[in-house]
Amino acid sequence: MPTTLNIALIQSDLYWEDPVSNRNMFEEKIGSIPDNIDLIILPEMFTTGFTMEPNNIVISEGEGTVKWMKRVAQDHKVALIGSIIFQEDGKFFNRLYFISSEGEIETYDKKHTFTLAGEDEVYEAGSKKLIFEYKGFKICPMICYDLRFPVWARNTEDYDVLIYVANWPKKRINAWDTLLKARAIENMAYCIGVNRIGNDELGFEYPGHSGVYDVLGEPMAFSKEEEILYATLDKEHIESTRKKLKFLEDRDRFSLIE
Repeated sequence: MPTTLNIALIQSDLYWEDPVSNRNMFEEKIGSIPDNIDLIILPEMFTTGFTMEPNNIVISEGEGTVKWMKRVAQDHKVALIGSIIFQEDGKFFNRLYFISSEGEIETYDKKHTFTLAGEDEVYEAGSKKLIFEYKGFKICPMICYDLRFPVWARNTEDYDVLIYVANWPKKRINAWDTLLKARAIENMAYCIGVNRIGNDELGFEYPGHSGVYDVLGEPMAFSKEEEILYATLDKEHIESTRKKLKFLEDRDRFSLIE
């Protein structure tokens, strides 16, 4: 069983409400990534930007992006993860997709919709935490505003990797940096945050600050530029640190009841 996981984080500007241009842009970037990468992580709403006008997007674009992710994952023999706007049963979701090169699919609907921007009035909130296994690592993916709620991320399942995809603005970037590190430390798991960069059509600036933190909160990768970041996650680092420090053994035990 693999003991390492090679990841790539694509920190990029986005074309506003333009799935075709964003898919083309990301496919070009993905084409430059080395063959040894196991997992590529894209930002929140990576085909549109953080729009509160999902009706501006053709309904078929959701399925179109899923098909695109399947094809790119297969072509490059890599797994992809990121969130998109998806319409189902007449409702809109900020839905994260994980798609492996073998066609395995996992989904997660954003639990904490961002009330400050009115996301709760437009998108349906999810209710189920997702944890899946990939190449020997238990992975828990979440979306942007979820980062502010430690109970939702609490590691009661012994996951190895916590991932946040985001459109997190510059004016609150200190919270992003601080909370990513805190989530790594308190859960004794790798914590990865992938943010966008640039300016959107609503006037918000996004400074990047994508990063990877180890189980003690030490930074492994960090950037404020438009670029692709790389890191290698090590299962031995997780196991040996947890065995030595045993902090998770003293955690509070609880179950979330909806």
